[in-house]
Amino acid sequence: MTSSQACRIAAVQMVSGPDVAANLAEADRLIGEAAAAGAGLVVLPEYFPLISTDERAKLRICERDGEGPIQAFLKDAARRHKVWLVGGSCPLTADVPDKVRNSTLVFDDTGRRVARYDKIHLFGFQQGVERYDESATIEAGSDVVTFEAPCGSVGLSICYDLRFPEIFRAMGEVSLIVLPAAFTYTTGRAHWDVLLRARAIENQCYVLASAQGGVHAGGRRTWGDSLIIDPWGEVLARRAEGPGVVVADIDPARIAEVRASLPALKHRKIS
Repeated sequence: MTSSQACRIAAVQMVSGPDVAANLAEADRLIGEAAAAGAGLVVLPEYFPLISTDERAKLRICERDGEGPIQAFLKDAARRHKVWLVGGSCPLTADVPDKVRNSTLVFDDTGRRVARYDKIHLFGFQQGVERYDESATIEAGSDVVTFEAPCGSVGLSICYDLRFPEIFRAMGEVSLIVLPAAFTYTTGRAHWDVLLRARAIENQCYVLASAQGGVHAGGRRTWGDSLIIDPWGEVLARRAEGPGVVVADIDPARIAEVRASLPALKHRKIS
């Protein structure tokens, strides 16, 4: 579904640390900044409530679905700032003991929850002393999720999902793909921009990537470069590093123009 009206969207970039209360306060400030800039849909980054050198810290703050202070914050922030809020990702209880689901929760501008997406692809990487294994503490989701917003149909994904184009094809024809992320500096420098632009080009839709971007407590460095891309692959706005807000407009006429001039989605032969 493509909306007939333009809509302003915003990506929030953060440098979250181990203090959940401080991270929520910073997220609230930046949501307010995005709302003041006219954004109707705001996206927080992956792990916005907590980034810690202790990978098991997320287990200690995980919440049952539908209850807990992080979810209460998201609901209240969406209502107070009168925005559709895509809550980056937060840890929810899993079926497997000693693991969590890395979940994106979406609330409309009245504070009503409209969608939940559990990250499907779990990041694993090792290069020298740099090593990550999300599967040690996270249980993978399985369902592709979209929702209807004032800007049209929106597809949900998280970080490492970016490397798997089949998840985006499974969304169908959407107006916007959002990708909250905490890309490492190493992989982000190599692949971030080109993969995001490819997802916009091949799906002929807008892409919004909301990232962690900077040096975190404990020394971890994330790539940042939160950005918004149009259906032709043009970068409309970006922020390299540090906390802040990236804002741009979704123009449904631009989506229609690109799809009419190059109807690649209709030319598909393999589904």
